[in-house]
Amino acid sequence: MTKRSGHLALGAFLYPTGHHIAAWRHPHAIADAGSNFRHYTQLAQAAEAAKFDLLFLADGSGTRGDDAEYLSRTAHSYVAQFEPLTLLSALAAVTEHIGLVGTASTSFNEPYHIARKFASLDHISGGRAGWNLVTSSSEHEARNFNLDEHYAHARRYERAAEFAEVVSGLWDSWDEDAFVRDKESGRFFDPSKRHTLNHRGEFFKVRGPLNVARAPQGHPVIVQAGSSDAGRALAARTAEVIFTAQQTLDDAVAFYADVKGRMRSYGRHPDELKIMPGVMPIVGHTESEAKEKFDELQSLIDPVVGLAMVSSLTGGIDLSPYPLDGPIPELPETNASKSRQTLMIDLARRENLTIRQLYMRIAGARGHWQVVGTPAQIADALEERFVNFGADGFNVMPALLPDSLHDFIELVLPELRRRGLFRSEYAGRTLRDNLGLHRPRSRYAASVAAA
Repeated sequence: MTKRSGHLALGAFLYPTGHHIAAWRHPHAIADAGSNFRHYTQLAQAAEAAKFDLLFLADGSGTRGDDAEYLSRTAHSYVAQFEPLTLLSALAAVTEHIGLVGTASTSFNEPYHIARKFASLDHISGGRAGWNLVTSSSEHEARNFNLDEHYAHARRYERAAEFAEVVSGLWDSWDEDAFVRDKESGRFFDPSKRHTLNHRGEFFKVRGPLNVARAPQGHPVIVQAGSSDAGRALAARTAEVIFTAQQTLDDAVAFYADVKGRMRSYGRHPDELKIMPGVMPIVGHTESEAKEKFDELQSLIDPVVGLAMVSSLTGGIDLSPYPLDGPIPELPETNASKSRQTLMIDLARRENLTIRQLYMRIAGARGHWQVVGTPAQIADALEERFVNFGADGFNVMPALLPDSLHDFIELVLPELRRRGLFRSEYAGRTLRDNLGLHRPRSRYAASVAAA
């Protein structure tokens, strides 16, 4: 197979104290990072100076879990951190080029809310907004929104597909030049360039139009993170970036080919989607230094937290009755994240891991790819996946913030640039410019052209 060339895309996936489950206990961690705006400002500006394509913020609409003892021992599970759209709007004012991607659920919002908020962020940032479309997987979130349990997995993806269609339609409410704002004539906008959606579907009834002018990017960039079959189908239909998790090169190449291969059935070209798997690099000047950094974080893992994390990622089944040093038991199919459950169980079976060994294995990246080594070794690993069509880029998940982000910037990026794998300057002003994504035409402009 022909190997590719070119530049890979890079996202900085910011989780308050870092992605390692025990990062908040590290002496260098900023313990109140989740509600510390100065912390996020410094991270965003460092990532922008390094020419990362985007910042990415995950989110949950509520804490994940009812066990107060477990929750009291972790800074994860969305216990205390900023709502992402609010934070990204503030970061837009202290950055100029880096993309700003935030998570918002199709299960616990209405399409008009999301269309309006992300169009507003795109205007505020000058064309740098991205929406990470998720269906949510947690029963704990559902109970915050008038539900006793979450929608069934297939049902919430059906809802998400219609949700994305409505949002896209609302973003086309106004032509580019609709707002003439002519004081002399007294005409604020041209009525012929205003479009009412009048959507009526299975899940939503939305009249429109959106009360925000057309976004600088046309549409904010749509990001998707599901890797189940339903998630892949949704990504092939709607997404322009997909964040995903694969442990091996073979799995990454297979996922890449599968999702890109589905796009033609939706009338889309494979280049209209960038696949950016998550990766947690722990880098040192030497292998031993990198391993010491990793081992220090591993030593801080609380068994209560480790067990709860494995229980959550394997489908939300309570594993406390099972011996920590025994195998993962046979588990029923989950209504939570099916792809993550499959990934965890396959990993445990493939490497013959006990419950304790599994939580130690995934404590850093929660199922995402984890690489520990020198700058050259990290670059080798990233390059291998990129040139073999296993990724278009990577969503970098710093284990410990701010240290791990600075290590990647100072040690790995120069090596990637030396190899011609990462650019030294931004390609343009918008997130679409920098990711090499086309600007979407309005459905109304397309219909006029056809007529």
